[in-house]
Formats: sequence, C-alpha cells, structure tokens
Amino acid sequence: MKSDVEAVDEFVKKYQALNTEIQKVIIGQQDIIKDVLISIFSRGHCLLIGVPGLAKTLLVNTIADTLGLAFSRIQFTPDLMPSDIIGSEILDDSRNFKFIKGPLFVNIVLADEINRTPPKTQSALLEAMQEKSVTVAGKKYSLGNPFFVLATQNPIEQEGTYPLPEAQLDRFMFSVWLNYPTLEEELAIVKNTTHDNKPVLNKILNAEDILFYQDLVRKIPIPDNVLEYAVKLSVKTRPESDLAPHTVKEYLSWGAGPRASQNLVIGAKCHALLQGKYSPDIEDVKAVALSVLRHRIVRNYKAEADGFTIEKIIESLL
Repeated sequence: MKSDVEAVDEFVKKYQALNTEIQKVIIGQQDIIKDVLISIFSRGHCLLIGVPGLAKTLLVNTIADTLGLAFSRIQFTPDLMPSDIIGSEILDDSRNFKFIKGPLFVNIVLADEINRTPPKTQSALLEAMQEKSVTVAGKKYSLGNPFFVLATQNPIEQEGTYPLPEAQLDRFMFSVWLNYPTLEEELAIVKNTTHDNKPVLNKILNAEDILFYQDLVRKIPIPDNVLEYAVKLSVKTRPESDLAPHTVKEYLSWGAGPRASQNLVIGAKCHALLQGKYSPDIEDVKAVALSVLRHRIVRNYKAEADGFTIEKIIESLL
C-alpha cells in the first residue's frame, strides 16, 4: 500500500467481501461474525457461548475457508490429555526422539466445549494462547502465525464440566453469547440447508494479508479522551475503586483487570477500521465493551438474588 489511509480503505473492502462470502453459509449472526473477525484482526481469542445447533462450528470453519487459513477442530472430553492437543515425542526407527505435532499447530483452532476437559488440559491450551508457542521436553515450538483460538461452551449443560477459572477466562479477548435465530432467519436457514446445493466459498485473504492488517490495527492513533474513557470504564468495574458507582460496589465481587483496558482499546481501533474510520471514538469503545467485559467481572450473591445480570451492570456503566 502507498499509505496507511489507502490500507484502511482496502481493509474495509476486504471486510465487506468477507461478510458477503460468510453470508453464503451463515444466515444472520451479523454481530457474532463481526466480533470473531475483530478478534482475529486484533490478535485475540474468542469464547463463544451458546446452546447446541447454533452453527458455532460451521461459523469458524467458514471463516477459516474465506481467510485461507489452516483449521483444526478439537473436541474436548474429560479424558483428553495435554499431549493430545500439543503433540508428543516418540522414539523413531533410529532410536531418536521425534516430536509429532498435535492439532494446535494450525492457524485457527476450534476448541469445542472447552469446559468439558480437566484443568490440566485447559491450561495447556491457554498457555499456548498466551505464548503462541509450546514447550515439550525443554524445547520450544512456535505455533502458526497468525494463531487464533475460538472456544465454545454450552451454557445449559453443566454436569460433568470444569468451568474455566476467571484467570483463564481473562485470556480471551471476547466472550460472545449466541442467541436463537429469528423466525425469518430460521426459515432461511432451513431452506438453504435442506437441498443439495453447496455454496462455493472464495478465499478473500491469506495469512500474509491478515498479519499486515493486524499490524495496521495497532498503528491506528487513538485520541487521549477515548483512551481515558476505555481505561476508566475498566477501573469503574472494580468495587474498591473510587471511580466505581454504587451499582458496582453493591453488586460486584471482582472487576476487570488491565487486560480489559488493553482489549477495549485494540477492539475499538479495529471496530473503527471496519467502519471506514481512521481513528476510534467513544462509540467504538462502547461497541466492543460488552464482549470485552462480560467474562471479566464477577457478580456477588446480592446481584443474583436481585436479578441484576452482568449485561445490566455493564449497560449502567455505559
């Protein structure tokens, strides 16, 4: 590109083309698609929470196809071991140890039902998410570049699950809740999936393009007042803070940490770019706030008793 401005304009065109391709397969879910793409272009990871049958797996598969990236799906189960996802060393014919890479060594990983596996295996995945590498027998192996994890959880089935601790949830940039489709959307879904026509997807970007746009997002300037708004929004979720409103002091046990502030700023920058803007404003921070903060704040018993949801608390802060 001749300039960053030209790069932003091209980015908007690519995003619109991506949306067009994804909509060939995914009906509705516009906000979900946007959040997942923001996560990718912000070098983040995304946690999708929704009941079975809402096309979580199909969504990530479709996005991987349109981005031209290597994709793997890992079904998390109670007996899954860290070596099953990272890989392990075996003794080859010449009696030397050889490392066999696991399914993590791709660009996009779908961690299906991440809360079904024990903490030991969860930790192995979350370490890879943070470091973008794994260590086996003292040797470090780099993962794909770009590397992105989309994890799913089923909120209605809690028996035999291992809920992610707050410290591990904090590794995810976004937590996104999927809702049921509208009647019109479901009619379109059923119509499109009960015949033998299979849509052909075009590759819009490749790994090199994605890395370029990830760097572009970081380069976008942010006004001081928008940066201050994003940081204050995180600080206001902490009950012990002087900035915390009465609602937070009364209904929250824990607030969001500094990683939330970082993700609010990066997410706002990427959201602004997708709208064709060259710098984020407060509206861009508000657009990503719910997905960034939802999994980082903890309600107390009083909030649950009074029916005060996380979403209501975040809405009051905005």
